[in-house]
Amino acid sequence: MIKNKTYYQAIGKEPIVAKNGMAATSHPIATEVAIEVLKAGGNAMDAAVSACAVQCVVEPQSTGIGGDCFAIFSPLGKTNYSAYNGSGRTPAAADSSWYRSQGITNISEQSPHAVTIPGAVDAWDCLIRDHGRMKLAEILEPAIKLAKNGYKILERVGRDFKHAEYYINSSSNAGKIFMPNGVLPEVGEIHQQPLLAKTLDIIASEGREGFYHGKIAEDLVTYLQSLGGLHTLKDFHNASGNYIDPISAEFNGYEVYQCPPNGQGIIALMLLKIMERFKNNNNSPLDPELVHREIEAGKLAYHYRDLYLADPDHTGVPVDEMLSHETITRLFKTIGNKAIQSLSEYELPNHQDTVYISVVDKERNCASFINTLFMPFGSGLLEPNSGVLLHNRGCGFSMRRGHPNQIAGGKRPLHTIIPAMLAKNGRTIMPFGVMGGAYQAFGHLQFLSRLINYNYDIQQAMDIPRFFPNPMTGEVEIEEEINPELIKQIKMRGHKVVLSSSPIGGSQAIWIDYKNGTLVGGSDPRKDGCAQGY
Repeated sequence: MIKNKTYYQAIGKEPIVAKNGMAATSHPIATEVAIEVLKAGGNAMDAAVSACAVQCVVEPQSTGIGGDCFAIFSPLGKTNYSAYNGSGRTPAAADSSWYRSQGITNISEQSPHAVTIPGAVDAWDCLIRDHGRMKLAEILEPAIKLAKNGYKILERVGRDFKHAEYYINSSSNAGKIFMPNGVLPEVGEIHQQPLLAKTLDIIASEGREGFYHGKIAEDLVTYLQSLGGLHTLKDFHNASGNYIDPISAEFNGYEVYQCPPNGQGIIALMLLKIMERFKNNNNSPLDPELVHREIEAGKLAYHYRDLYLADPDHTGVPVDEMLSHETITRLFKTIGNKAIQSLSEYELPNHQDTVYISVVDKERNCASFINTLFMPFGSGLLEPNSGVLLHNRGCGFSMRRGHPNQIAGGKRPLHTIIPAMLAKNGRTIMPFGVMGGAYQAFGHLQFLSRLINYNYDIQQAMDIPRFFPNPMTGEVEIEEEINPELIKQIKMRGHKVVLSSSPIGGSQAIWIDYKNGTLVGGSDPRKDGCAQGY
């Protein structure tokens, strides 16, 4: 998996190679903790949850225990995957007619109605009991110590803090924690979250019951109700994720596995199947013709996402039809030489913040793990006794009458976070994932196509400049490293191109080289993190 470098002259990191175990996260402390867990006898799932808990402390803008979680676990590198949907449901009273009667036509980012019952803690507890080797208390200990004793603000985290200053300022509770003394912590400064440390300590000793029952749940419900939320203790008591069967599709000789709806993994599979139809006769993945085709495929697949993707417990999601030969052929034939202009408007919010974690242990158990608050600092709503920052995944619901993703009681919203696995010949080859909200499905296409079609190594496939046809704006966002001539060519095909205000996404992956008995890992330079092995 160490491949040629002739295409790309920018100086970047080399892939990490190790024999026994490896972890890749978007924060170096989380990666270090994951490796320590593996060395202490924990397996890939133990390490993933421990790293995630750390990131809930040191990357509070991206993830937290007040968020949601999805995961896929590969036992011993086999493809009999255990996938878990840890996305939270709305309160039982969240009926669409009630919102209309209150004059609520959309769910705003900082509304209590954007807060579904957080699913992350339930997911961690269940995944560790069923697939881990260590006790939850051991796994959460590093995060508790960091929250209590403090951690250093890193470069990307500090940048994200500055970009989200408005959201922090708009909540007095969040401001007290994330803007101590009224100012944001500087890069390199030590920051603490003592309230969160106490909450994590309760979860460590009591498991999921400590979060969904008792004082923490009571405080969360009281706080949300004080803001007008419909949440009840019964909603928290009944909170539970569930195991799901992954869906998959073939891509150029490999099998790609994704979590099914309500996540957008199906959109990643549609994109891969569409682009597989085109002959790979381009010299570079930044060839104007290929870029145009990927943009058009993105428009079409995301159009399907926003028409059909919803909670399958509440409405039928036509998974088989969306991945069928007929559908993929129709979409493939729709792509011409000019940009499609006639797709309908989108109503979903733009969102970017999540952490993805990839871990492989000595026995080749693999964890593909993702945890999110949705937008930067989630809803910005922070319960003052527990220090729990709440996500705003409910913004992903539609308020349109009859829409499959229309808000309803006990329903999960369309979800963007999608852990994935790549397999070949009945063995897991690579746990991988991409961060960046809506970008994630398109990011899976970009990462895999560069890795498989263009013979890039695992780090190169992450490093190369990115673009994204944002379905919320109709614009093609590009990173500033994109060649101006390419931009000119894309505009000539009818695309509206804008410079992205921030790096597009992030990613982690670990390739299993069964022949040589080694692991090859990469971590996206757009984040603070790294891959490490031993």
